Formats: sequence, C-alpha cells, structure tokens
Amino acid sequence: MPRQNGDLSFTYDVLQAYEGNYLAQVTIDNNNPLGRLDHWNLTWEWMRNEFIYSMRGAYAHKKDPSECIYGAAGQYYKDFDFSQVMNCQKKPVIADLPAEKANDDKVGKLPYCCRNGSILPTTMNETKARSIFQLQVYKLPPDLNRTALNPPQNWKIDGLLNPNYKCGPPIRIDPTEFPDPSGLQATSSAIASWQVACNITKPKPKQSRCCVSFSAYYAESVIPCNTCACGCEEETKQCNPNAKPMLLPPEALLVPFANRTAKAKAWADLKHLPNPKPLPCPDNCGVSMNWHVDSDYKTGWTARITLFNWDEFAFEDWFTAIQIKKAYPGYQNVYSFNGTKLPGLNNTIFMQGLPGLNFLVGETNGTDPKRDPRVPGKQQSVISFLKKDTPNINVAAGDGFPTKVIFNGEECALPTLLPKRSGAHRSSRVGFLPAILLAVLTFMLMNERFQ
Repeated sequence: MPRQNGDLSFTYDVLQAYEGNYLAQVTIDNNNPLGRLDHWNLTWEWMRNEFIYSMRGAYAHKKDPSECIYGAAGQYYKDFDFSQVMNCQKKPVIADLPAEKANDDKVGKLPYCCRNGSILPTTMNETKARSIFQLQVYKLPPDLNRTALNPPQNWKIDGLLNPNYKCGPPIRIDPTEFPDPSGLQATSSAIASWQVACNITKPKPKQSRCCVSFSAYYAESVIPCNTCACGCEEETKQCNPNAKPMLLPPEALLVPFANRTAKAKAWADLKHLPNPKPLPCPDNCGVSMNWHVDSDYKTGWTARITLFNWDEFAFEDWFTAIQIKKAYPGYQNVYSFNGTKLPGLNNTIFMQGLPGLNFLVGETNGTDPKRDPRVPGKQQSVISFLKKDTPNINVAAGDGFPTKVIFNGEECALPTLLPKRSGAHRSSRVGFLPAILLAVLTFMLMNERFQ
C-alpha cells in the first residue's frame, strides 16, 4: 500500500527476522512546517506478549524484568537472563537519548538519533525533522516463526510544550528501501514495513499550553491571558475558574501571576473596573506572549512581541508563528528575530531566534529571593508593517492583532477581547516621527544583540 499523509508519521521497519525475535527500526518524520516535539515520549501497546530486549538510539523509562519473569515470557523462556532485558511492559514509554550518547558504541551511532527528544519543523532544519531508533523484539508462541510479524498498536507521542497528536493504527505499506551499506549504487529493502500517521489536534478550551495577552499604545489596560487558559484544578475555592480575567497595568505582565493580585486589585480601584470576589484563577501557562501595538501612523504601523517563559526549563531553538490575515501583505520586517513569510500556510509569519539568541531561558529567582518576585525568561522584538499593500487596514479595530499564535508547534489561547482606546491617549498618525522612533529602537536592539 502507498504511504499516508500526516503531520507526523512513524515507520516501523523490520530489518532482520529470526526464530523467536526480530530487529525493528522506528523512524519519526515531522511533516508539518509548524509541528514540533521537545523531549518526546512515545508509547504503544504490545498485543502478542512481545518484550523489548535491547535498544539503540532510544531507551525505555522503566527497566523492570518482573513483568517478564512472572508473566508469559518467563514461562516460555525458562532459562533466560531477564536482568539484561530493556523493558517488559505491555505499554512501554520510550524516549530519545541525550546528545552525549550519539557516538556510544552500544546505544548510539545511528543517524538522526540522540537529540534529547527534539524534532524540529522542516522550516527550521530539514535534517533535524527526523528521529530514528532500533529495538530487538522477542516474541512468544504461537508467533515464533520468523514471518509472524505484528507491529505494536495504539501509538501515542507527546512533548514538553508541543501540539497534541492523534495517531491512527499501523497500516502495512510497501517495504522501505534503504541505501546499500556497502556504498554501492544498490538498495536493500526491509522485510516488512508499517506506517502510523498522526495529525495535530486543536487544543480544547482550557487545555492549551501557552497563551497570549494583548495591549496597545492607545489603551491603558492590558488584556491578559484567559482565565485557566492552560487548565485549572477541578475543585478550587480560592479563585473562580469561570470568571473573566481582570484588566492589568502594563508592568503586571513582568511578574508571576501570584505577584499580580495586589497590582490587579489596585488597578481595578484606580480605573473603576470590576473587582470580583473570589478573584479569577490564573492562566497556568508555562509560556505566554504579549502582543503590543506600538504605533499606528500614515504609512505603516508596528507591534512589539514579548515571549515569557514561566517554567524553570529553557527552550532551545524555539520558534513562534502568527497568522494575521489582513496585515500579512504589509509585513515588512521583524528586528530581533529571524522572520519569514509562509504564503502557502494561511498567511503565516514564522519567527525564530537569531544565531546566538535562540535560547529562551527559564524562570529565575529575583535579586533578593525573599523579597523580589521570580523573573521569567524573556525574548522581545519589534515587528513592522507597511500600509501601501493594505490601504483599508484598521489596526485598532482588530486588524493589527493575530488571529492565531503558535509557540513550538502548540496553538496558544487568544484573548476574547481587544484593547479599547483610552481617552487620555491620542491617536498616533503622524508620518515621520514613529519611523524615527522605530529606527532608534531597531538600532538599540541590534546594538544590544552584538554586545
């Protein structure tokens, strides 16, 4: 059968078959230009009492021979040394090896292995959009014949902060062909091959892993991330999981949610805004983005993008992508990130860190941990648009805000409101002044980059 299309695909190739066991190779291919996995964990279900004797290029999280010894495998392989077995679970959890194992004679030395579970999109690096590992699988009666081959079922994979994938069943396909290891212009074929196709699913409400806040030069208040955007405890009496988030002063975005309460309540009193009891629950997201409309003038407009990492772990080779339909034709540049237009992907602007700036560090302690709030990891850039190709654009009415935001493959939760113009803020529509300010800001950002 021909191969299937999917955002992510697995190929299960049987390379060698013996009486009672076989060698298989699993290839993971990322086919979605915005898909990604970090620190991936793969699980499946053995249906015929198989067990994994050894692995190369990956490892199983649990090494416990008891399930083999006291199960069907122990009854059949009575004189077998199960202490050397990699995994005996019906549903093993498999992970990639760290980079330092890449050249290990026993577990490494496989192409595309040992990247600590990172599978990047092809838009970033085609050679890092694939992962490979091998496993020696032992079988039990009545499947001892070398032609009795059954792939595992119920494949599932997830990452640290990545999209959710829904996978179909393994489908038998034409045997995979490989370049001949002798180096000659010949090919060798797998004994048997199966493919598992997986597709990205849209996060359900309150089940995202990242969120977005909106703000603008013409609005005093920030529209924060949605309440429980990334989930809440099922039963909580300390906060309201269904309340609308409270509007915030801009400086409140720089501190963790636990330190925003006093600022939010004081801002509500000052601006005569709702101050509910109990207060809304936090967004509970590990990563957030603030989209701030910075200027709007006769020939163009600018926004400022700030990424916040509220987790302790860092994101290497991070990326973000936005869909901003009406403004897309006018995209000019992004100054501290590497920006690329993807016209064939729903008018998406793809952004990643410049060389040396592709590391989004984790949250750290403040200067005085006893007094100061924790400090999130941050990356920031200005993005500019011209109006000559979008003459009827209305930035404040919504055209200047993204309709979809993705971070490392995960679709982020967007606010349900837009910033409203405050009476104290005048419209920024002069022609040359914002351009001068933008040039100065760009120079400062680039100067900071090379320091």
